[in-house]
Amino acid sequence: MKIFTGLYDRTLSWARHPHAERYLCILSFAESSFFPVPPDLLLVPMTLAKPASGWHFALLTTVASVGGGMLGYAIGWFLLDAIQPVLVSLGYWDEYLRATEWFLKWGFLAVLIAGFSPIPYKIFTIASGVTGMDPVAFALTSLVGRGLRFFIVAGLLWKFGDPIRGFIEKYLGVLFVAFCVLLAFVAAAIKFLF
Repeated sequence: MKIFTGLYDRTLSWARHPHAERYLCILSFAESSFFPVPPDLLLVPMTLAKPASGWHFALLTTVASVGGGMLGYAIGWFLLDAIQPVLVSLGYWDEYLRATEWFLKWGFLAVLIAGFSPIPYKIFTIASGVTGMDPVAFALTSLVGRGLRFFIVAGLLWKFGDPIRGFIEKYLGVLFVAFCVLLAFVAAAIKFLF
């Protein structure tokens, strides 16, 4: 845990640096494919320090995060070539194909939820590449999910300031579950109607 505490503290210190926007972009890009620290740790203090720039910070975070997601997708895409012979030799290829079929059918929801929620987004970026999800659909879904997350955080901080920070941290899990229930309801309604 000490490793993550030090990383957390260092990340917060970047928010006060003159090149904070650059660090925000780098962190957002890296977190979407391999880095364990979410960009919210920079987005929140930067937005609290300059509320009027929160929208700009949210846009930077979203674009860099989707770019990093595309790197994660590429990692997954090339990873499949390396692991396919192993899956075939171990007899897991049919299960892999079934999982791929499911992900291709419902993967956009998984990517959307992962993009918005505290679930590690990088897992889904890599899985999208491994399963061969349409890269355009992946990018657009990521843009919506990540954009929702970062613009909602920036909007809440702009509107309510520091008090909302504690609320977000305290109730993030509840808000996430409520969002997933709402998303499942919308998906079921769309499926029923069409």
